[in-house]
Amino acid sequence: MNRLFEPERSESAANPVGRDVSDSGRTVPESTDTSKLIAFYLPQFHRVKENSAWWGPGFTEWTNVARGRPNFDGHYQPHIPRELGFYDLSYVEPLAEQAALARQYGIHGFCFYHYWFSGRRILERPAENFLKSDIDIKFCLCWANENWTRTWDGDARSVLLEQKYAEGDDEAFIASLIDYFKDDRYIKIDGKPLLVVYHAKEIPNPKKSFAVWREFAKREGFPDLHIAAVDFYDISAPEECGADALVEFPPHKFIGSESRPDRSPVTTNPEFSGRFVDYRKMVAQSVNRPVPAFRLYRGIIPSWDNTARRQNTATTIINSNPSLYGRWLRYLRAYRRTEFDTGEDNFIFINAWNEWGEGCHLEPDQKWGLSYLEETRGSSFYKRDDAAEQSIEAARSSAIETLTQAFLDSDPATDARTIAEKLSDYRPPSQFTRKLSGILVRWPWLHRTVKTIFQKINA
Repeated sequence: MNRLFEPERSESAANPVGRDVSDSGRTVPESTDTSKLIAFYLPQFHRVKENSAWWGPGFTEWTNVARGRPNFDGHYQPHIPRELGFYDLSYVEPLAEQAALARQYGIHGFCFYHYWFSGRRILERPAENFLKSDIDIKFCLCWANENWTRTWDGDARSVLLEQKYAEGDDEAFIASLIDYFKDDRYIKIDGKPLLVVYHAKEIPNPKKSFAVWREFAKREGFPDLHIAAVDFYDISAPEECGADALVEFPPHKFIGSESRPDRSPVTTNPEFSGRFVDYRKMVAQSVNRPVPAFRLYRGIIPSWDNTARRQNTATTIINSNPSLYGRWLRYLRAYRRTEFDTGEDNFIFINAWNEWGEGCHLEPDQKWGLSYLEETRGSSFYKRDDAAEQSIEAARSSAIETLTQAFLDSDPATDARTIAEKLSDYRPPSQFTRKLSGILVRWPWLHRTVKTIFQKINA
């Protein structure tokens, strides 16, 4: 194994159940959380003829990443990779290095974005290379079933690749995935392959389509499929589309007006018209989310900043750092342990392993190095006699305490009790607001207009 990727050894890292010594010298039993962390994986780091035609010769996601420029003082742009460099996923070797790094820091598997348009594939090479290799990491697929448009240059109406949902597509689509499902590394729940669908309600009749997929899988020898729909703006429960579970997918549903920072950075780019989101408020929204009646796989992001893709209209999360990410992940692990500590689907999804163009990556960069990965690994160890690890209420209180301190660190003059009370009462948008947004998103110009009005009313 390349020593570049060997983490520092510690007693807790070396032993699944170790002994941690507290400040008082008392030994405290330490356990290892069994949550399976699945990181979304973007394959757009190699050349394809379509991207060269649409965006210029040789275009890859690195093209976007390199052109990011700061919009305010202290703005971290561009994001530059460290250990793995500017890799080319035309070759399997970078993927093997990614998998080795991911596994050593506690990632269970990758969820490859899968682009399929009525039989036409694009950006399929990394997953195909993986399938032919012996790379030792679990994986699954997420059908990214949206139109490809020119949104990077502000033209969402110009469709580059359209999802047509043509006659016979249901059978053709699921048939194209069988070789993946049969791979021993493919993630399954009781023998049922896990298939994530990015925007389930874009499918004209998702219940019908999912039923066709399930029957086809059964004919191929699988007991069923385990379909998980991304917790998109227009969905509230998996039964609305015939799925088995929802996948929480920050920043979706986490970047409304209620998550705006109390004080936004002063921009230095006179053309900037984007928006800012406070990471601390996103974490508060997450820990205050009520436990639903359905299967929900919780999700987390290390950060988010799509300046590289949309310089003047970017959405930028501020006040994020590895420590807060680690605290959020520890809460989600406690949530998973206390709410559904049974079955094979003890998943937490991370967005993402390598979304460099959206400032959303666990892969090490020049600013944070391995810090996010170290927090990922460190979050797996917990003290069995710590009250904050034994109930969702205690874990929530502990997280709120950490968030309160983060606010105090940036503004010591504020009142700790007031901050804690606000964070404890913090709630996500109402179901009505989410459903309305889900309806209006089909008409982008109307959605933007209504959103702007709503934000001004709440300002």
